[in-house]
Amino acid sequence: METRHVHPTAPLAPRALICGDPGRSLALAQQLTDEPKMFNHNRGLWGYTGQARDGQPLTIMAHGMGAPSAVIVLEELCDLGLRTAVRVGSCGAVADGIEPGEVLAVTEALALDGVSRDLGGEGIARPDAELTDLLAGGCDRAGLFVTADLFYEHGPGRIEEWRTAGALAVEMEAAALFTVARIRGIRIACACMVTDGSPGGGERLTGARLERTTGRLGTVGLDALLALGS
Repeated sequence: METRHVHPTAPLAPRALICGDPGRSLALAQQLTDEPKMFNHNRGLWGYTGQARDGQPLTIMAHGMGAPSAVIVLEELCDLGLRTAVRVGSCGAVADGIEPGEVLAVTEALALDGVSRDLGGEGIARPDAELTDLLAGGCDRAGLFVTADLFYEHGPGRIEEWRTAGALAVEMEAAALFTVARIRGIRIACACMVTDGSPGGGERLTGARLERTTGRLGTVGLDALLALGS
């Protein structure tokens, strides 16, 4: 099938790690696959397909920042034959005591983004349960996330509401991706590294620690795919 935004230059694997940052997709392709070939470079959405350590193909694909871009990429990957995906993203802590560098699994996402609403999703969006259980086994914590449209929040009011609701962290794509996966009949889960600590803490994940955590996050995602047998 011809797709409008993803222009394959190599085969798509039926399983993929997806992330917002094209630089992360390149780094993980180099770390987690042998002989990665560029799968897509159109619109700066870098993707690669290589051989994972089980000898089977794995695609690692950037989906851009925010739910609108992410669901375009996921929809087109589904059109091309994707069956299973793990988002390996980043997030900001909401709950107290969560430190930069932790890796968190998303068990459910409070859908406060416009894309989820437009897709008919309301309230809570959930990932594939089995894949999420496998993913959570390699993470530091697992729990409720918030998916929101704003990267820069103005004022503490909404964050306090999210904390009261029991959210661990906030990010911008998971709920919408879960909703599309349900509609398209594929399996998806999400783990995120904490790049910004609990509100008011001020610490950010940078430099060598960011590189190490990125590598750990990708390995956790791949381990879950391998354990699932996809």
